[in-house]
Parts: sequence; structure tokens; C-alpha cells
Amino acid sequence: MIGIIMFFTALAMLLIGFPVAFTFAAVSVFFGMIAGIMEIGFDSGLMVALSEGLVEGIAMFDYMPFRIYSIQQNTILMAIPMFIFMGIVLQKTGLAEKLLESMGFLFGEIRGGVAISTVLVGTLLAASTGVVGASVVAMGVISLPVMLKYKYNTPLACGTICASGTLGQIIPPSIVLIILGDVFQVPVGDLFASAVGPGLTLVGAYILYILVVSFFNKDMAPAIPPDPSRGTKKKQVVHALIAIIPSLTLIILVLGSIFAGVATPTESAAVGCLGAIGLALIYKTFTMGMVKEAALESVKITSMVFGILIGATAFSMVFSYTGGEEIVEHAMLSLPGDDKWGFIIFTMLAILVLGFFIDFIEISYIIVPILLPVADALGVNPVWFAILIAMNLQTSFLTPPFGFSLFYLKGCAPSSVRTSQIYKGVMPFIAIQVIVLGIVAFYPEFFGMASSR
Repeated sequence: MIGIIMFFTALAMLLIGFPVAFTFAAVSVFFGMIAGIMEIGFDSGLMVALSEGLVEGIAMFDYMPFRIYSIQQNTILMAIPMFIFMGIVLQKTGLAEKLLESMGFLFGEIRGGVAISTVLVGTLLAASTGVVGASVVAMGVISLPVMLKYKYNTPLACGTICASGTLGQIIPPSIVLIILGDVFQVPVGDLFASAVGPGLTLVGAYILYILVVSFFNKDMAPAIPPDPSRGTKKKQVVHALIAIIPSLTLIILVLGSIFAGVATPTESAAVGCLGAIGLALIYKTFTMGMVKEAALESVKITSMVFGILIGATAFSMVFSYTGGEEIVEHAMLSLPGDDKWGFIIFTMLAILVLGFFIDFIEISYIIVPILLPVADALGVNPVWFAILIAMNLQTSFLTPPFGFSLFYLKGCAPSSVRTSQIYKGVMPFIAIQVIVLGIVAFYPEFFGMASSR
């Protein structure tokens, strides 16, 4: 039971607010020593148990340098800092602003048009940057004031922005999918290809919801009157295309090279970095200072990810050594009903609840490895299971009280927008995500996947 106690101790410390990477590392060292003491036993006396047990517990970490070295050699993980750098550079080029302005006026004359354009722009930003915070803040600064100005329902406007901003968690190139590819040891390209269908289904479901709501309640998302200063409709379409083409070109370069088998995700990430620099030159926002800022931010975010990974590696090692994996596997295989579906339903509910409180990186590196042996024993298709987890982790960005998208939007929204309105606005979109998750779970063949190996 040491492993189970260790798990809940780490979870409690995270909820209190301790730093993630240091929490996992410290908890694993502490419980590793306890496991060593328990293995020696107290038959030879307390002092002998403590001295020899501590040595035994510390010896458990002799192989940690080799584990860390194997992480450093993992070429899949090289894509993470490059995709982060690409997203930050694109954020600084003003790409989101140009897309939102053009598409907002293009769709604004229909009810719910600005909200629909926000979803479409969120999709393009997800497929070109994958940075949730940048997408939510950009749309919150530009799109939210426009929707509020034209009397859009505040919860609907906030919910649309938060949900659209999280599309970068499931639509490739997604950092979550790269991390899960490493955890599951499956090709990231397979995850990218499998995630396109569910991601676009979410986009369609969001747009359908907005159209239905604005049709039955005309005051929730009124149409924007035409603006003669923007020129003719034809001219607006041309402006929109000019704003969209650079993003589409980058998406084709990055994702097209992966799907065509021309490049690995790591190589395509390098192409994406060059493409982002090229767009900065086109938009005349390129400076060495901008590149330096983007590089520093990329280093900070990447350091956080790898710090958590190293702490999680120590945690999973001790958890496995103390028999925690066997207890979890036995509990999962003892669930009522069909073994596989009982495991899937329980896993999805557990990750959904944990997503209320802890970040997707911790869930990916701590919770998922515990579940993998059970999934393997039940013959679960790892690609399908990874997509389900990725969609579930996307929902964690929206779920109160700690959903990051909610904080991002609150930080950039006008003071008149209350936190309760943001919470209320995301609820329908959380429901939509759960419905689409259920469709992917029970009808994977619609998306070219199988639930079993």
C-alpha cells in the first residue's frame, strides 16, 4: 500500500500548491526510503532498520541517471521546444489579430457570426501554433470586446473563446499528443492523423451549438450591421483570404509533411520554426529582440515540462517498485461489467475529475503510465486510448475551478466580465466535449480507429 499512499500524498501536496516537479521528486525519495526500511524490517532493531533501510531506499535511485539520459536521447521530445517556439513567434507576429479582424467582419452579418469566426480562427491557430494561452488571450483581447459591443450574451461569448482556445490540445500539432506519443511509445504521426477527425468534429459541434442558440434566441448573438468602410463583400472576402493563406501554408508545411511521410514530427517542428520566422518577416515584425524573447519563453516552458518529466520518472519508478502498479491493475481488472469498458469508463471519469485540479502534464506523466499495463492486458488499442485521454485533457482546460483557459480569459477580459459568467459560459461547451468524447469512445470506426488491437 506504500505506492497508493504515496500517490495520494503527492496529490494532496499539489492541491495545497507545492511546485509540481519538486513535489513528485521529494515524495518519491521520501517514500523510497520508507519502502527500503519496510523491506529490511524491524527484526534486527530500530537503528539497524533505519540505517540499512535508508541505504536500501537510496540505492533504488542508482538507475535514475540512466533514466534521465534516456529522456535526453528521446528524439520525439525534441519537437516540444520547437513547436512552443513556433507558437510564441506566431503570437508575436499578430497573426491572430489579422485573422480575427478579417473573419469577424466576414461572418458578422449573420446571427452568431462573430462567435463562429472565433471558433474558426481558434481552429486555425490550433493547427498552426497549438499554444492555448496565446490563443485564448488573443481572442479575448480582440473578439470579446466586439461581441460585448454588439450585445452578445456574455457567458456565450466567454464560453466560445475559452472552448476555441483549447482546440490546440487536440488538433495537431498538439503538445499533449507529442507527450502521449512518448508515454504510449506509439508514433506521434499516427496520433496526429487520428486526432484530426475528432478535432474537426468538435469544431463542427461548437458551430452547430452557436447557430442553434442564436436561432432560437435572437438576442444572444445578434448580427453585426454591415460596415461600408470595410468595402464591398468581395473586398472583405479577399482581405480574409489574404489573412488566412499564410496560416494555411504553415499548416500544410507542418502537418502535410508528417502525414505524407516526408518528415517526422521533430523534423516538421523545425520546418514550423522556419515558417514562423518567415511569417514574421512577411508581416514585418521580425527583430532579433523578438526572437530572443521567444527563445527565452520557450526555454522556460520547456524546462517546466522536462522538470516535471524527471520528477514523474522518479515517482513512477518508486510507485512500481512498491507494488502500486499491481494494486491498480488488480483494482481495474476487478471493475464490474465488461472488463475493457469498465476500465475505459472509470479511467475517463477519473481523468476528468483530476483535470479539475491538476495540469495535463502531470496527468500524462503520472496517471497515464499507471494505467498503461492494465490497458495492455485488456488489449486496448493504444492510439484510440491516447486520443480519448487527449480529448479528456482538453476538457480539463475548461473545467472550473482551475481550468487554465478560464484564468487566461479572466486575466485579459474587461472588468465588467465576472468569473461566474465565464464559468456559466463554458458549461455547454464542456457538455459538447463530453458528448464528442463519447462518440469517439463508442464509435471509433467513424474516425478510422479501432478500440482493440
